[in-house]
Amino acid sequence: MTKTPMRVVVVSGASAGVGRAAALAFAKEGAAVALLARSADRLQAAVEEITAAGGKALAIPVDVADAEQITQAAARVEEELGPIDVWVNNAMVTLFSRAVEMSPEEYRRVTEVSYLGTVHGTLAALKYMRARQRGAIVQVGSALAYRGIPLQSAYCAAKFAVRGFTDSVRVELMYERSPIHLTMVQLAAFNTPQFQWARHRLSAQPQPLPPIFQPELAAKAIVWAARHKRRELYVGFPALKTIVGNKLFPNLADRMAARQGFAGQMDLSVPPPNAQRDDNLFTPVAGDFASHGRFDARATDWSLQYWLSIYRAPLTGLSAMICLALLSVWLID
Repeated sequence: MTKTPMRVVVVSGASAGVGRAAALAFAKEGAAVALLARSADRLQAAVEEITAAGGKALAIPVDVADAEQITQAAARVEEELGPIDVWVNNAMVTLFSRAVEMSPEEYRRVTEVSYLGTVHGTLAALKYMRARQRGAIVQVGSALAYRGIPLQSAYCAAKFAVRGFTDSVRVELMYERSPIHLTMVQLAAFNTPQFQWARHRLSAQPQPLPPIFQPELAAKAIVWAARHKRRELYVGFPALKTIVGNKLFPNLADRMAARQGFAGQMDLSVPPPNAQRDDNLFTPVAGDFASHGRFDARATDWSLQYWLSIYRAPLTGLSAMICLALLSVWLID
Protein backbone atom coordinates (compact mmCIF):
# COMPACT_ATOMS: atom_id res chain seq x y z
CA MET A 1 0.00 0.00 0.00
CA THR A 2 1.35 3.43 -0.94
CA LYS A 3 1.92 5.66 2.07
CA THR A 4 0.11 8.98 2.17
CA PRO A 5 2.74 11.75 2.15
CA MET A 6 2.97 13.92 5.26
CA ARG A 7 4.95 17.00 4.38
CA VAL A 8 4.25 19.23 7.40
CA VAL A 9 3.25 18.00 10.86
CA VAL A 10 2.52 19.99 14.03
CA VAL A 11 2.91 18.31 17.42
CA SER A 12 1.96 20.01 20.67
CA GLY A 13 3.59 18.96 23.91
CA ALA A 14 6.59 18.05 21.77
CA SER A 15 9.44 18.89 24.13
CA ALA A 16 9.23 15.62 26.11
CA GLY A 17 7.37 12.36 26.56
CA VAL A 18 5.01 10.97 23.93
CA GLY A 19 4.97 14.27 22.01
CA ARG A 20 8.74 14.28 21.58
CA ALA A 21 8.78 10.63 20.53
CA ALA A 22 5.99 11.32 18.01
CA ALA A 23 7.78 14.36 16.58
CA LEU A 24 10.90 12.26 16.02
CA ALA A 25 8.86 9.45 14.45
CA PHE A 26 7.19 11.85 11.98
CA ALA A 27 10.57 13.39 11.11
CA LYS A 28 11.99 9.93 10.36
CA GLU A 29 9.04 9.47 7.98
CA GLY A 30 10.27 12.51 6.06
CA ALA A 31 7.95 15.19 7.44
CA ALA A 32 9.00 18.68 8.48
CA VAL A 33 7.82 18.93 12.08
CA ALA A 34 6.73 21.99 14.06
CA LEU A 35 7.25 21.48 17.79
CA LEU A 36 4.96 23.31 20.22
CA ALA A 37 5.60 23.43 23.99
CA ARG A 38 6.36 25.87 26.80
CA SER A 39 10.03 25.04 27.46
CA ALA A 40 12.28 26.74 24.91
CA ASP A 41 15.31 24.81 26.15
CA ARG A 42 13.73 21.39 25.77
CA LEU A 43 12.26 22.37 22.40
CA GLN A 44 15.76 23.23 21.21
CA ALA A 45 17.02 19.87 22.49
CA ALA A 46 14.22 18.16 20.58
CA VAL A 47 15.14 20.06 17.41
CA GLU A 48 18.75 18.94 17.80
CA GLU A 49 17.63 15.33 18.28
CA ILE A 50 15.50 15.46 15.12
CA THR A 51 18.24 17.21 13.12
CA ALA A 52 20.77 14.58 14.21
CA ALA A 53 18.38 11.93 12.85
CA GLY A 54 18.29 13.73 9.48
CA GLY A 55 14.94 15.45 9.98
CA LYS A 56 13.74 19.04 9.82
CA ALA A 57 12.10 20.75 12.80
CA LEU A 58 10.84 24.17 13.84
CA ALA A 59 10.54 25.02 17.54
CA ILE A 60 7.74 27.38 18.60
CA PRO A 61 7.47 28.08 22.35
CA VAL A 62 3.77 28.43 23.24
CA ASP A 63 1.29 27.74 26.01
CA VAL A 64 -1.54 25.78 24.39
CA ALA A 65 -3.96 27.26 26.92
CA ASP A 66 -3.61 30.58 25.07
CA ALA A 67 -5.69 30.43 21.89
CA GLU A 68 -3.99 33.45 20.33
CA GLN A 69 -0.55 31.87 20.74
CA ILE A 70 -1.76 28.75 18.95
CA THR A 71 -3.33 30.79 16.15
CA GLN A 72 -0.06 32.66 15.65
CA ALA A 73 1.93 29.41 15.79
CA ALA A 74 -0.22 27.86 13.05
CA ALA A 75 0.29 30.92 10.85
CA ARG A 76 4.04 30.72 11.39
CA VAL A 77 4.10 27.02 10.47
CA GLU A 78 2.21 27.72 7.26
CA GLU A 79 4.62 30.52 6.39
CA GLU A 80 7.90 28.82 7.28
CA LEU A 81 7.26 25.12 6.62
CA GLY A 82 4.26 25.09 4.29
CA PRO A 83 0.68 23.77 4.35
CA ILE A 84 -0.11 21.76 7.47
CA ASP A 85 -0.92 18.13 6.67
CA VAL A 86 -1.18 16.69 10.21
CA TRP A 87 -1.85 18.31 13.57
CA VAL A 88 -1.28 16.25 16.73
CA ASN A 89 -2.86 17.56 19.95
CA ASN A 90 -0.77 15.97 22.68
CA ALA A 91 -0.03 18.69 25.25
CA MET A 92 -1.32 17.92 28.74
CA VAL A 93 -0.82 18.51 32.43
CA THR A 94 -2.19 16.48 35.31
CA LEU A 95 -2.36 16.59 39.08
CA PHE A 96 -2.40 13.63 41.49
CA SER A 97 -4.69 14.58 44.33
CA ARG A 98 -8.04 13.80 45.91
CA ALA A 99 -10.70 16.07 44.47
CA VAL A 100 -11.58 17.57 47.85
CA GLU A 101 -7.99 18.77 48.30
CA MET A 102 -7.77 20.59 44.95
CA SER A 103 -8.31 24.28 44.34
CA PRO A 104 -10.49 25.84 41.63
CA GLU A 105 -7.31 27.28 40.09
CA GLU A 106 -5.80 23.82 39.76
CA TYR A 107 -8.92 22.44 38.09
CA ARG A 108 -9.00 25.43 35.76
CA ARG A 109 -5.38 25.01 34.72
CA VAL A 110 -5.66 21.30 33.94
CA THR A 111 -8.79 22.01 31.93
CA GLU A 112 -7.21 24.91 30.03
CA VAL A 113 -4.20 22.86 28.98
CA SER A 114 -5.48 19.30 28.61
CA TYR A 115 -8.90 20.13 27.16
CA LEU A 116 -8.93 23.68 25.80
CA GLY A 117 -5.41 23.23 24.43
CA THR A 118 -6.84 20.49 22.21
CA VAL A 119 -9.75 22.71 21.20
CA HIS A 120 -7.40 25.56 20.29
CA GLY A 121 -5.13 23.27 18.27
CA THR A 122 -8.03 21.65 16.44
CA LEU A 123 -9.59 24.98 15.46
CA ALA A 124 -6.24 26.38 14.34
CA ALA A 125 -5.66 23.33 12.15
CA LEU A 126 -9.17 23.37 10.69
CA LYS A 127 -8.78 27.00 9.64
CA TYR A 128 -6.24 25.88 7.05
CA MET A 129 -7.33 22.30 6.40
CA ARG A 130 -10.95 23.19 5.58
CA ALA A 131 -9.78 25.73 3.01
CA ARG A 132 -7.75 22.99 1.27
CA GLN A 133 -10.16 20.13 2.06
CA ARG A 134 -7.43 17.82 3.29
CA GLY A 135 -5.50 16.95 6.41
CA ALA A 136 -5.55 14.82 9.55
CA ILE A 137 -5.97 15.79 13.21
CA VAL A 138 -4.86 13.31 15.86
CA GLN A 139 -6.05 13.75 19.44
CA VAL A 140 -3.81 11.95 21.90
CA GLY A 141 -6.26 10.53 24.39
CA SER A 142 -6.25 7.90 27.09
CA ALA A 143 -8.23 5.03 28.49
CA LEU A 144 -9.13 7.68 31.07
CA ALA A 145 -11.27 9.35 28.41
CA TYR A 146 -13.75 6.55 29.18
CA ARG A 147 -12.92 5.56 32.78
CA GLY A 148 -12.41 8.01 35.62
CA ILE A 149 -9.92 6.91 38.29
CA PRO A 150 -9.13 8.30 41.73
CA LEU A 151 -6.45 10.97 42.21
CA GLN A 152 -6.75 12.30 38.63
CA SER A 153 -10.27 13.76 38.49
CA ALA A 154 -9.19 16.90 36.62
CA TYR A 155 -7.24 15.01 33.96
CA CYS A 156 -9.96 12.38 33.49
CA ALA A 157 -12.58 15.12 33.11
CA ALA A 158 -10.42 16.88 30.50
CA LYS A 159 -9.97 13.68 28.48
CA PHE A 160 -13.71 12.96 28.64
CA ALA A 161 -14.27 16.50 27.32
CA VAL A 162 -11.77 15.98 24.49
CA ARG A 163 -13.64 12.86 23.41
CA GLY A 164 -16.98 14.68 23.40
CA PHE A 165 -15.53 17.63 21.50
CA THR A 166 -13.88 15.33 18.96
CA ASP A 167 -17.07 13.37 18.34
CA SER A 168 -19.02 16.59 17.74
CA VAL A 169 -16.46 18.06 15.34
CA ARG A 170 -16.16 14.76 13.48
CA VAL A 171 -19.91 14.76 12.81
CA GLU A 172 -19.79 18.38 11.65
CA LEU A 173 -17.05 17.45 9.18
CA MET A 174 -19.13 14.49 8.00
CA TYR A 175 -22.08 16.84 7.46
CA GLU A 176 -19.85 19.04 5.28
CA ARG A 177 -18.68 15.91 3.42
CA SER A 178 -15.18 16.94 4.35
CA PRO A 179 -12.33 14.47 3.74
CA ILE A 180 -10.43 15.79 6.77
CA HIS A 181 -9.61 12.89 9.08
CA LEU A 182 -10.21 13.36 12.82
CA THR A 183 -9.17 10.55 15.15
CA MET A 184 -8.30 9.75 18.78
CA VAL A 185 -5.46 7.54 19.96
CA GLN A 186 -6.40 6.14 23.37
CA LEU A 187 -3.27 5.24 25.31
CA ALA A 188 -2.59 2.91 28.22
CA ALA A 189 0.15 3.81 30.76
CA PHE A 190 3.41 5.14 29.31
CA ASN A 191 6.90 5.82 30.61
CA THR A 192 7.13 9.61 30.30
CA PRO A 193 8.58 12.38 32.50
CA GLN A 194 5.12 13.55 33.62
CA PHE A 195 5.43 11.41 36.75
CA GLN A 196 8.60 13.30 37.70
CA TRP A 197 7.16 16.78 37.34
CA ALA A 198 3.40 16.58 37.85
CA ARG A 199 2.01 18.30 40.95
CA HIS A 200 0.82 15.79 43.53
CA ARG A 201 -0.26 15.30 47.12
CA LEU A 202 0.66 11.63 47.47
CA SER A 203 2.70 9.99 50.20
CA ALA A 204 4.91 8.44 47.50
CA GLN A 205 6.16 9.39 44.06
CA PRO A 206 3.51 9.08 41.30
CA GLN A 207 3.72 6.26 38.80
CA PRO A 208 1.63 5.05 35.84
CA LEU A 209 -0.70 2.16 36.60
CA PRO A 210 1.25 -0.92 35.40
CA PRO A 211 1.85 -2.42 32.92
CA ILE A 212 3.92 0.40 31.42
CA PHE A 213 4.78 0.99 27.76
CA GLN A 214 7.56 3.00 26.14
CA PRO A 215 6.66 6.28 24.37
CA GLU A 216 7.97 4.99 21.03
CA LEU A 217 4.99 2.62 20.86
CA ALA A 218 2.62 5.57 21.27
CA ALA A 219 4.59 7.46 18.62
CA LYS A 220 4.18 4.61 16.12
CA ALA A 221 0.45 4.56 16.83
CA ILE A 222 0.10 8.31 16.31
CA VAL A 223 1.92 8.17 12.96
CA TRP A 224 -0.24 5.21 11.92
CA ALA A 225 -3.44 6.96 12.99
CA ALA A 226 -2.55 10.03 10.93
CA ARG A 227 -2.52 7.87 7.80
CA HIS A 228 -5.43 5.51 8.34
CA LYS A 229 -9.14 6.26 8.55
CA ARG A 230 -9.67 4.73 11.98
CA ARG A 231 -12.14 6.52 14.26
CA GLU A 232 -10.21 5.52 17.36
CA LEU A 233 -7.09 3.48 17.99
CA TYR A 234 -6.42 1.79 21.32
CA VAL A 235 -2.76 1.29 22.27
CA GLY A 236 -1.95 -1.35 24.89
CA PHE A 237 -4.23 -4.12 26.12
CA PRO A 238 -4.93 -2.29 29.42
CA ALA A 239 -6.52 0.55 27.43
CA LEU A 240 -8.74 -1.88 25.54
CA LYS A 241 -9.61 -3.78 28.73
CA THR A 242 -10.42 -0.57 30.61
CA ILE A 243 -12.59 0.94 27.90
CA VAL A 244 -14.54 -2.21 27.03
CA GLY A 245 -14.79 -3.33 30.64
CA ASN A 246 -16.15 0.04 31.71
CA LYS A 247 -18.82 -0.10 29.00
CA LEU A 248 -19.95 -3.60 29.97
CA PHE A 249 -19.45 -3.61 33.74
CA PRO A 250 -19.24 -0.02 35.05
CA ASN A 251 -20.04 -0.92 38.67
CA LEU A 252 -17.33 -3.56 38.70
CA ALA A 253 -14.92 -1.03 37.17
CA ASP A 254 -15.78 1.37 40.01
CA ARG A 255 -14.90 -1.24 42.61
CA MET A 256 -11.66 -2.19 40.87
CA ALA A 257 -10.62 1.46 40.59
CA ALA A 258 -11.34 1.96 44.29
CA ARG A 259 -9.31 -1.13 45.19
CA GLN A 260 -6.34 -0.61 42.84
CA GLY A 261 -6.35 3.04 41.82
CA PHE A 262 -4.76 4.54 44.93
CA ALA A 263 -1.81 2.26 45.69
CA GLY A 264 -1.34 1.51 41.98
CA GLN A 265 -0.42 5.13 41.27
CA MET A 266 2.23 5.32 44.02
CA ASP A 267 5.81 4.19 43.46
CA LEU A 268 7.17 2.76 46.71
CA SER A 269 10.48 1.74 45.12
CA VAL A 270 11.92 5.27 45.27
CA PRO A 271 12.35 7.71 48.18
CA PRO A 272 9.29 9.72 49.29
CA PRO A 273 8.71 12.97 47.37
CA ASN A 274 10.25 16.29 48.28
CA ALA A 275 7.36 18.53 49.30
CA GLN A 276 9.22 21.52 47.86
CA ARG A 277 9.95 20.08 44.43
CA ASP A 278 8.95 22.09 41.37
CA ASP A 279 6.00 21.02 39.25
CA ASN A 280 4.89 21.90 35.73
CA LEU A 281 1.27 22.83 36.33
CA PHE A 282 1.68 26.56 35.74
CA THR A 283 5.29 26.86 34.52
CA PRO A 284 7.74 24.45 32.87
CA VAL A 285 10.16 22.55 35.08
CA ALA A 286 13.83 23.10 34.33
CA GLY A 287 15.92 20.06 33.49
CA ASP A 288 16.98 17.70 30.76
CA PHE A 289 13.84 15.64 30.14
CA ALA A 290 13.39 13.77 26.88
CA SER A 291 10.91 11.10 25.76
CA HIS A 292 11.44 8.60 28.57
CA GLY A 293 10.66 8.83 32.25
CA ARG A 294 12.30 6.85 35.04
CA PHE A 295 10.56 3.52 34.32
CA ASP A 296 12.76 2.09 31.55
CA ALA A 297 13.45 -1.08 33.55
CA ARG A 298 9.71 -1.77 33.85
CA ALA A 299 8.49 -0.64 30.42
CA THR A 300 8.03 -2.50 27.14
CA ASP A 301 8.04 -1.13 23.60
CA TRP A 302 5.74 -3.80 22.11
CA SER A 303 2.05 -4.62 22.42
CA LEU A 304 0.33 -7.65 20.91
CA GLN A 305 -3.01 -5.84 21.20
CA TYR A 306 -1.71 -2.90 19.14
CA TRP A 307 -0.22 -5.21 16.51
CA LEU A 308 -3.51 -7.12 16.18
CA SER A 309 -5.41 -3.83 15.97
CA ILE A 310 -3.48 -2.31 13.10
CA TYR A 311 -3.53 -5.59 11.15
CA ARG A 312 -7.13 -6.48 11.96
CA ALA A 313 -8.34 -6.31 8.34
CA PRO A 314 -5.86 -8.83 6.87
CA LEU A 315 -6.09 -10.98 10.01
CA THR A 316 -9.89 -11.05 9.71
CA GLY A 317 -9.58 -12.04 6.06
CA LEU A 318 -7.06 -14.75 6.90
CA SER A 319 -9.28 -16.09 9.68
CA ALA A 320 -12.24 -16.20 7.28
CA MET A 321 -10.18 -18.10 4.70
CA ILE A 322 -9.06 -20.63 7.32
CA CYS A 323 -12.64 -21.13 8.48
CA LEU A 324 -13.81 -21.64 4.91
CA ALA A 325 -11.02 -24.10 4.25
CA LEU A 326 -11.86 -26.09 7.38
CA LEU A 327 -15.55 -26.03 6.47
CA SER A 328 -14.75 -27.29 2.97
CA VAL A 329 -12.69 -30.17 4.37
CA TRP A 330 -15.49 -31.05 6.77
CA LEU A 331 -18.11 -30.99 3.98
CA ILE A 332 -15.94 -33.13 1.73
CA ASP A 333 -15.45 -35.69 4.46
